[in-house]
Amino acid sequence: MPQSNQPALSREASGAFCPEDNQIALSGAAAGELAGLRFAAKDVFDITGTKTGNGHPDWLRTQEPASRTAPAVQRMLDAGADLVGKTIADELSYSLTGENYHYGTPVNVHDPARVPGGSSSGSASATAAGLVDFALGTDCGGSVRVPASYCGLYGMRPTHGAVTAAGVVPFAPSLDCVGWFARDPDTFARVGKLLLPDDAPAEPVTSLLLAEDAFALLDPALRQAFAASIVQVEAAVAPTTPVTLAEDGLDQWSETFRTVQAGEIWASLGDWIEAVKPRFGPGVSERFAAAKLLDQDAIEAAKQRRLAIRARLDGLLTPEAAILMPTVPRVAPLRNLAAAEVEVAYRHAAMNLLCCAGLAGLPQISLPLATHEGMPIGLSLLGPRGSDRALLALAARLAPATA
Repeated sequence: MPQSNQPALSREASGAFCPEDNQIALSGAAAGELAGLRFAAKDVFDITGTKTGNGHPDWLRTQEPASRTAPAVQRMLDAGADLVGKTIADELSYSLTGENYHYGTPVNVHDPARVPGGSSSGSASATAAGLVDFALGTDCGGSVRVPASYCGLYGMRPTHGAVTAAGVVPFAPSLDCVGWFARDPDTFARVGKLLLPDDAPAEPVTSLLLAEDAFALLDPALRQAFAASIVQVEAAVAPTTPVTLAEDGLDQWSETFRTVQAGEIWASLGDWIEAVKPRFGPGVSERFAAAKLLDQDAIEAAKQRRLAIRARLDGLLTPEAAILMPTVPRVAPLRNLAAAEVEVAYRHAAMNLLCCAGLAGLPQISLPLATHEGMPIGLSLLGPRGSDRALLALAARLAPATA
């Protein structure tokens, strides 16, 4: 999606960067593939000598300075990119709106009355505003894909484990991924080339599956908004073949995801929460309370269901195939909605779509190919495990119509 018509926004006005006591700037190597580019990193990545804030002042207060820079950040520096700051995240990354009770809400440049999406909110906001050329984030339940869709960006959730999460605050380890944002497909691909493992080239995408049950979750007007972008992808690859992802319903898959995720989140963060007793904002507080009460038998049952879901998606996706699906079911919602409305109308509905990649550990790119009611909405490519580079190549092929 074109970015040239976006209004100029200062660093301060964007609300995207961490408060002054947690800002950092580092110069990249004198030469490299990313020389001359500026980037930001979500405040879950360690930077040597500084504290990692994880979207919460109490986390920042109780941490020691990092002894090592996260490898994903270091790789960007070594390639010549300059780190200009760390960006605000949702509280402990447990939200999808980008509204942080303690630090505020980064601006969505397409409509400041709407949220940018989270939890990698500041990274998306800074990229969309042109304050950086690209930004690093993390994606567990959609924390890169959601803000990419809401802010009109390219956003990548790679194959699980393809990019090291060393030096990143643990959240739900079997679901966590390091991802990234860019406004243009060239920068997006250049960052991916450096972050992703240099394995044998993946099979090019030559087959497209259209996730009918995913599109059925959308309002008719929004389904129509995707029509032209679907035709565009078909013209670049092949006509789509309709498929049903979840024969038992995407809401059942979403519930499986939420249970697995919450169990892992409490295992990662529960001891700290019990010891520190931090104050959380609306919605986040309730999610942590529910995670604490989860029964271990329910978690184990969800893990077993996850294996069946993974097998289902693996069976649908041949090596050269990709699934077309909406990234999220709506454009960015307005700020300051009631927590109950956000939870039901936005978070639960979005998780019906976002859960697929996480449960199966698959790569997914959100492409800024569509608009609805004047706002961007992402169309996603979901590929087989290890097809990350093939998806990036396809995104580049689709670029002329979006530049």
